[in-house]
Amino acid sequence: MKELKVRARKLDRLGSAIFSEVAGWKREAQEQGLRVISLDIGSPDRPPDEKLREVLASSSLRSDAYRYPGTEGTAAFRETVAKWFGHRFGVELDWRNEILSLMGTQDGLAHLPLAVADPGDAALLPDPGYPVYGAGLAVAGVEPVPLPLLEENGYLPDFEAVPQTVWDKVKFMILNYPSNPLSATADLAFFERAVHTARKQGVLLVHDNAYSEMAFDGFRPPSVLEIPGALDVAVEFHSLSKSFHLAGTRLGFAVGNREAIASLRDLKSNIDFGVFLGAQEAGIAALETDIRAPKPISGLYERRRDVFVRALREQGWNVSSPQATMFLWARVPEGWASRSFSQALLAATGVASIPGRAFGEQGEGFVRLALVEEEDVLEEAAKRIGEFVRTTEPRK
Repeated sequence: MKELKVRARKLDRLGSAIFSEVAGWKREAQEQGLRVISLDIGSPDRPPDEKLREVLASSSLRSDAYRYPGTEGTAAFRETVAKWFGHRFGVELDWRNEILSLMGTQDGLAHLPLAVADPGDAALLPDPGYPVYGAGLAVAGVEPVPLPLLEENGYLPDFEAVPQTVWDKVKFMILNYPSNPLSATADLAFFERAVHTARKQGVLLVHDNAYSEMAFDGFRPPSVLEIPGALDVAVEFHSLSKSFHLAGTRLGFAVGNREAIASLRDLKSNIDFGVFLGAQEAGIAALETDIRAPKPISGLYERRRDVFVRALREQGWNVSSPQATMFLWARVPEGWASRSFSQALLAATGVASIPGRAFGEQGEGFVRLALVEEEDVLEEAAKRIGEFVRTTEPRK
């Protein structure tokens, strides 16, 4: 009898399912009686503003809310995105051709390689970088080429260090500032270099800007589309998950180069029927409120950053203070490998983190900690971490 095989070989290229793995570590810690502090996944711990919940609830009660919403997003949602983008970044977008609604940025980034590249093509990915970048390439049969992001370079890539033989086979490159997991930021001068490089090499520049509204100390992250001519070579992905605590509604959008937007829209029109209408209406309310009377969520995370960084430093762990995102990117104490540290820390203290190696080779020696607990819980986490580091022998 012929053996049944139901797993595609391409799935072996997906890499470590680190978030599921850490979830297993958390279950083991809970079974041992530990109170787990989950600083692993960047899932907002607070609900969206009450007015947004009211819009979502009201929309859900309408009898017409349950038809297929359409892949590209409602005209009202895309028009509001265009209005917000002009307000926020000073960039004029054609809502009909340069904006596409998404079930979150992860949805769009995972599908993009299928839409703009063919098996055998290559793409440049940030290393360290968010795992979905590589997962999308694996499913599409596109070769990943790591673009090293080094601490001594401010975690910005060196485009000149990429051999021309690599550029010749690359179809697109992904950048991400403010960065997950690094919390690194970039200015307009960097994006000018990136756009120039993309034009010169004939590659699509893909910018993941999911944390554009989560920056601190007065910094306002730019959009790559602010660079003149960027619409010719770039697309950018945005999310309402973190900026407005709408993570569970699964709502984001892609903007930029109309050919790339059309390709992604054509692919998704064969895969799904778009974002729930109620979620889009909540998104409209969020963006309109941000234009009229902004109440940026960044202040919450800036306070948490200050508390957690100070508490960790008091415990003897001299971590860097990020300028953006909801994460700390922290070098593990001397003698530890990132995975061993993360797993042992959770088993001993209940504090969950993500080992840096899960984000790429250059992530070894670091862990990512998410600011998704209240300040007193973060202070407790710092105490547990400090005690663990002082009393536990390092291991690789």
